[in-house]
Order: sequence, then C-alpha cells, then structure tokens
Amino acid sequence: MKRIYLLLLLVSGFAFANNTHPLELKQNDPKIGDVLVINSTSNIKYNHIDFPQLNIIVKKGNVANYKSVHGKRVVIKEVVNHESGHTKVLLGNEDNTKFFGVVKHVEANYSKALSSGEMSKVNP
Repeated sequence: MKRIYLLLLLVSGFAFANNTHPLELKQNDPKIGDVLVINSTSNIKYNHIDFPQLNIIVKKGNVANYKSVHGKRVVIKEVVNHESGHTKVLLGNEDNTKFFGVVKHVEANYSKALSSGEMSKVNP
C-alpha cells in the first residue's frame, strides 16, 4: 500500500512540474522599454537583425563593417506579433543615435535573434 501512495505522489509531482512551462513563456515576452545588447556574430552579417547592407553604409560615408554595433545597448521601441507565431521588435539605440549614422531604428526577429546569440537580454 505504501508503494502505491509513493508511486501516486511521484506521478503527480511530475505532472505538476510539467505545467510550469507556459508561465515561463509569458515572462520571456518582449515589452516596450526592455534593454538588449547586440552581440558579435561569427558570420559576416546578422541573420535575424535587419541592419542595412554594407554597400548602403559605405555610400553614406561610413566604414563597411558591423563592429560599431558589437556590445551596443538597444531598447525595444515597438513589438509586433505576427499570425505565424514569430515576434518582430523595432529596436533603437539607448542613446537615441542612428545606427551607422544611417538608420534610426532596425527590425529584428526577437526569438530567433535571442536563440542564435545575435542579441541578449540585460538583467535590470
């Protein structure tokens, strides 16, 4: 009889432990005003953050590389949830300057950019 109670307690413990996952997803949703950091990538370009192309940066008179945004703190200005399930965010510099002296805001796929390491959250 003790084995049945122990087994029942163990099974119910696993069942309730599995229910915490949806709460975790709600806490990770982006909010306007959240601060993120743009990390350096092993690739030449960013795949999930829509920075201007390097030739556009050169035409505006700046150096053709993305090193100026490595470690840059950005703020979420707008959040757009698409029907397909992914979330796009509009990012602006924390100090309200332009990226590469060209664009004021850039768009990024929030979940893919975080999971690939292109950007990371700043803990308050």
